[in-house]
Amino acid sequence: MHLLESDDKLTRLHTAGLVVRPNSPELEKYYYILKNALKKYNVSLLIEEQSAKQFGISGVPDKEMFEKSDILISIGGDGTLLSLSRRSYKYNKPILGINAGNLGFLTDIKLDEIEQFIDKIFQGKYRIDHRMVLDVILASQVGDKSLIAFNDVVLSRPSIEGMVNVDAYITSHKAHMQKKHLNRYYGDGVIVSTPTGSTAYNLSAGGPIVYPLTEAIIVTPICPHSLTERPLVLPADFEISFESDDETIIVVDGQDIYNLKFFDTICIKIASKGIRMIHRMERNYFDILKQKLHWGSHH
Repeated sequence: MHLLESDDKLTRLHTAGLVVRPNSPELEKYYYILKNALKKYNVSLLIEEQSAKQFGISGVPDKEMFEKSDILISIGGDGTLLSLSRRSYKYNKPILGINAGNLGFLTDIKLDEIEQFIDKIFQGKYRIDHRMVLDVILASQVGDKSLIAFNDVVLSRPSIEGMVNVDAYITSHKAHMQKKHLNRYYGDGVIVSTPTGSTAYNLSAGGPIVYPLTEAIIVTPICPHSLTERPLVLPADFEISFESDDETIIVVDGQDIYNLKFFDTICIKIASKGIRMIHRMERNYFDILKQKLHWGSHH
């Protein structure tokens, strides 16, 4: 396990791309404040067509926006940023999240901070964090399906009744470990999470909070039938795969759904590149944790 420290900075900033939370025409003021703040530095702002529609203006297709932009910006909550990160992943563009909801774990610039933060970008007073993501392969005889997960991959039972049996195997070339049976998870399912996703479903299922710039894979059983089941944190070079004879639903980042019965196995490892996120220099993850989880406050 190691931290993904980075002195990464933007090499150029001529064009920014924007995605706005769907069905939120009230966020129009954010768009104009951002557009004017960028204009001051001769940066043009491309807005994705679905986002533009809600403000009654014209936009560009997301593929074109991803290709032309030097940075990508989302206005909304963590969900909007998550969706943008996944859709733009192969373009490897740094992403800035502007928070238009409750305090987010990922989005940290508020409406009244937009202009000031754009100034700071041009003064070099910002940082780019590298967040690891999971490389997910659904393997079958007819071909493999490859996905990425920024937060988590959840294997769960298809309906409220019954339980699911899932066999987990681990492999590590560094530890000279061939594919080895790890566990049979019997219960409501299992979550495989990134450190970024550790404060999402993983946390509510009793999994550990892992500092987001760590490289590790977190495996957490969901309501296991046996009380001896415990969450497990695997180092960066491990792969984990699952097989099941039961009907098992796979949910990636809460957004994509698959059925394991159409695949032989699902294999999960750390992807070779992460997602680059632009943050304020002074942003402190532990302050956000304390605030969101009400640590240290006496009720």
